[in-house]
Amino acid sequence: MALLPQAPDVVGTATPLGATKLRAQALPRPRSARRADRNDDRLVVSALLAADLVALMMAGAVAVLIRQNLAMLDPAPDLAASVLSSSVVITAAWMLAVLVAGGAHPRLIAAGPELYRNVLTGSLFAAGLVGTTLFLTDIHLSRPYLVTLFVVGSGLLLLVRAIARRTVNLVRARGRLRSQVLVVGGAGHVRGIVRTMARETWLGYDVVGAIAPLSEGRSTEETGVPILGDESQLLDRVRAQQPDIVLFTAGSSASAEEFRRVAWELEELEVDVIVVPAISEISSDRIRMRPVAGLPLVHMDLPHARKALRRGKRLFDIVASALLLLVLAPVFAAVALSVRLTDGGAVIFHQQRVGRTGQPFEFLKFRSMVVDAESHRAELEKLARDRGNDVLFKMSDDPRITRVGRILRRYSLDELPQLWNVLRGDMSLVGPRPALPQEVSGYDGDAHRRLAVRPGITGLWQVSGRSDLSWEDTVRLDLFYVDNWSFAQDLLILARTARAVLASRGAY
Repeated sequence: MALLPQAPDVVGTATPLGATKLRAQALPRPRSARRADRNDDRLVVSALLAADLVALMMAGAVAVLIRQNLAMLDPAPDLAASVLSSSVVITAAWMLAVLVAGGAHPRLIAAGPELYRNVLTGSLFAAGLVGTTLFLTDIHLSRPYLVTLFVVGSGLLLLVRAIARRTVNLVRARGRLRSQVLVVGGAGHVRGIVRTMARETWLGYDVVGAIAPLSEGRSTEETGVPILGDESQLLDRVRAQQPDIVLFTAGSSASAEEFRRVAWELEELEVDVIVVPAISEISSDRIRMRPVAGLPLVHMDLPHARKALRRGKRLFDIVASALLLLVLAPVFAAVALSVRLTDGGAVIFHQQRVGRTGQPFEFLKFRSMVVDAESHRAELEKLARDRGNDVLFKMSDDPRITRVGRILRRYSLDELPQLWNVLRGDMSLVGPRPALPQEVSGYDGDAHRRLAVRPGITGLWQVSGRSDLSWEDTVRLDLFYVDNWSFAQDLLILARTARAVLASRGAY
């Protein structure tokens, strides 16, 4: 959806948000792109339900095949007939349970675990409902078949959601299925929202303008988008711009009563509302919302940096690194031989890096550069650095990299010796990027937070672009990891690392 033309800045007398009685002046709303967006949502949900139907049919076929081939059980002569007579009812009840549980809600497709959780909740409810019905009506249906059906079916439904999420986010990143957003709030908060939505294109949001208090700056440079007016003109601008979503962020001067009245007006205009609190970069695991006496109280857990140092994570690192060193021994031998045959120099590159709490350690890599690479570093640092990264020294065309080294870096094979660093306790499998001493000397106050946990072979920076990231994005991702650590997040990062390595994006 293309951005609308810039409207001129409007400066007028500030009045409370929603104080003007625009309901009586409501004009017939013309057919707009909002209807197309809702049709897009219906299309996505319809496609999801169609895929669910196919998945459950496949699950039924697999369940019959497994039941009839169980060695410890005799083939059930009437299984096919009983399955055919009950499959329609079971499938309909299952899909309805998933739908009611929110397993096909279009707002949940983009991100978050809630979509998968809802699918499992609906599947569990459907299994209980089917089991109870069979018991009360004394209908005989193979128990192994039912167990297999719900286990396989639930797995396929989750797979359908994973594919749907990937597909929808890819389509949104390419400019389709997008929604226009009008942001209301202070200039600083609007600027943060605009930057996030411009960076995370897969969210599918295009910010068309901002509504800011008169006390705030009025220039586009301060927000990154046109300022269309002050809060007294919000509803007029909504009618003129016809956004799909009005997003309220911090800095709005509306009281609770004024906000409620504006929400009534937006309901009449069929515009969705999103509220973004001032807090950010916090995972959903740390937030609990409890509406009390009409107040939406948000309880936030403290950062999880200390949890990332617990024995469970360290035990996992020891076991996993030891197994990988054993399994990958032939790969180590092949890489070491190729490096040695390149120029006869050392196979392993040793370098001092900074670990947890600023403690130095000896960092290991397969050598991917010429033997005297460090002696050329000073002159190369004088050249313009890539991607605006003013702290990390990274060059996409570094002349010091050998021919074999480029292959090693492309597939991150040069990082394998760091498994020994993990086994020794210098590093973890997952964590912030291990920093050089000169990089740490250039850290500001926030960046030092990266040193609160062990550095990792891989991390959010690795699966989000690696060397293509700016320094600001690198710090942002590392701080998010440190403050929101969880073991499940570590497993997810490890799974995503394989895809990032194969794609070799940002590897240089």
